[in-house]
Amino acid sequence: MVMTLQQLRYFLAVARTRHFTRAAEEAGVAQPSLSKQIRALEEELGAELFTRLRGNIALTPAGEALLPIAERILSDVDTASLEVGELAGLRRGRVRVGAPPSLCASIFADVLRRFHDSYPGIRLVVEEGGSQDLVGALDRGELDLALVIASEPRTPGPLTSTPILREDLVVASPAAGPAPTRRRHLRLAELRERPLVMFRQGYDLRQVTLDACHREGFEPVFAVEGGEMDAVLRFVEAGLGLAIVPSMVLAARPSLRGTPLAPPGMSRTIALAQRADTTPTNAGRAFRATLLDHFTATAGTLPPGVHPLLPS
Repeated sequence: MVMTLQQLRYFLAVARTRHFTRAAEEAGVAQPSLSKQIRALEEELGAELFTRLRGNIALTPAGEALLPIAERILSDVDTASLEVGELAGLRRGRVRVGAPPSLCASIFADVLRRFHDSYPGIRLVVEEGGSQDLVGALDRGELDLALVIASEPRTPGPLTSTPILREDLVVASPAAGPAPTRRRHLRLAELRERPLVMFRQGYDLRQVTLDACHREGFEPVFAVEGGEMDAVLRFVEAGLGLAIVPSMVLAARPSLRGTPLAPPGMSRTIALAQRADTTPTNAGRAFRATLLDHFTATAGTLPPGVHPLLPS
């Protein structure tokens, strides 16, 4: 007997729901059949994958080890199926791409429109999230490409990246706020006693802000924390505190002011990343080429505070 893709799909369904009956409903199979296949998979591997104590289902260490492998196998099988379907040309297929909210709400939309105009039959699946989350999704095979922060710590999986943009970070405050935020620059140390609106855990801008404050020798004071980009900007508009954000997100927020930090300032590098251990699909290669061509062609029209890194 050998492990089957169906068994791995059933395993992932149970791992996701932590319930055999709900997993069977999700998979569209009778619960006894699903349980039988899970047991057969455990016998094949020589280890139990789930603990089953008083109705509480949890992954065993063997199950934890299998989970990322099963996710990657099924993702690669899905990609292979799409790749074969593309042999007739770039008339159908799928590209899964990720980007930080600051880019999704601004220049990334133009890349998507340009790609869709060129390849209307290719389905675009976009994941918006912090850089750490996107790097993890790339490593698990859930994304084909992603715009990530080049300095982010990498997961063990092999990734390759191409720097494309450098974004200046500024202090966001209400446009009608107090005099200090109307100056040409703010020193980071001046935020020591100012309440900050902070992003959620796992968001790259959270760690960038914390690291910068720690280098200045202080622990920042949070007025509120836990938001995504839109929520953080709205909280700043409401006067709850200041926030360090990419300058480009303020272009469509006339009620907010962006004050640069005193030299050397703060910035972050955006890179286009993908897995290095798999061959990109035709659609993935076309999207990468479209994105790089777009940023090269529009280098002179980028918003203030955004600097191209690709050769013009």
